[in-house]
Amino acid sequence: MRVGELARRTGVTVRALRYYEAAGLVVPRRLTNGYRDYAPTALRQVEEIRTLTGLGLSVEDTRPFVECLASGHDLGDECPASLAAYRRSIRDLSERIRLLTERRDTLAAHLEASARRLIPDSPEGNARTGISVSPEVSARGVSPVPVPADPAWLPLGLPRPPDDDGAAHLPGGRLPDLVLPATDGRAVGLGALGPGRTVLYVYPLSGRPGTDLPDGWDTIPGARGCTAEACAFRNHYDDLRAVGAARVYGLSSQPREYQRELAERLRLPFAILSDTGLALREALDLPTFTAGGRTLYRRLTMIVNRGVIEHVFYPVFPPDQHAAEVLDWLRLQDPPQGETAHDRAGHPLSVPRPPR
Repeated sequence: MRVGELARRTGVTVRALRYYEAAGLVVPRRLTNGYRDYAPTALRQVEEIRTLTGLGLSVEDTRPFVECLASGHDLGDECPASLAAYRRSIRDLSERIRLLTERRDTLAAHLEASARRLIPDSPEGNARTGISVSPEVSARGVSPVPVPADPAWLPLGLPRPPDDDGAAHLPGGRLPDLVLPATDGRAVGLGALGPGRTVLYVYPLSGRPGTDLPDGWDTIPGARGCTAEACAFRNHYDDLRAVGAARVYGLSSQPREYQRELAERLRLPFAILSDTGLALREALDLPTFTAGGRTLYRRLTMIVNRGVIEHVFYPVFPPDQHAAEVLDWLRLQDPPQGETAHDRAGHPLSVPRPPR
């Protein structure tokens, strides 16, 4: 089976197949003319990789399942190593849940103690400090337990942002020679991002657990969901790199120190850029809106290829599913000339272009 046919039948790009080959997962034999020739089992192996990465496993974590299929098994999880990989992934998820639960409970306890110091047992105080108290608790006269708003949670019924053509002029334009501070301490030049595709997602502002967002935030179309969007890009980061994203950046008008807290709390594997002066809006005429007396960016994502805006996602909704939308788009694209794959640590893998 030729590489183009395998890509077509599995729904992945040739670029992704070359990445799997470089990682030693799905390796074809070479014909005398230099063409790749895949065995029939490659079809099932690639489908297995897609299924498992969709469940949250990294490409490398799929290795035992791919090798199980290569050894002749009908299913990738019929081998002991595959079962061990399942257990390891579940154990890692359980540990992450445990740590997150501990952090949540500790933060809630700090918030409760702070609220009681400020205005103890006062419904008016609860309202001013942003604490949610159930009617049953208030009726019993029991000291309230605060329930901080979770910025990563998206309520049902959020208004969908309209397509007002606010970004229709962007494709084909160039990013300006603008240098912005990043959460990793660097100064990033937008006009010199380097070769390969860059995913630059722009968002209004991110909240912190237990703090208030601007009044009426959930009623503004497209405003809610910045933390959820960042989590989605974090979860899909390895996959985005595997299909040709050389780098990923977030960008908002919030100060870098505020963004740094977000990046550390969410353990983002990419940097967030701070544009407090809305310089990118001035340079590219990006759409904005006003909330709480502040001018904020409307949510959009630009795919940048060698300084040129290749594609724009606008409007973005729902934000927690947007990273998967970007991933699907990248899978359908041919890789930029000279692009290289990267492993999970960010090291480039030398992957030759397929023969023509």
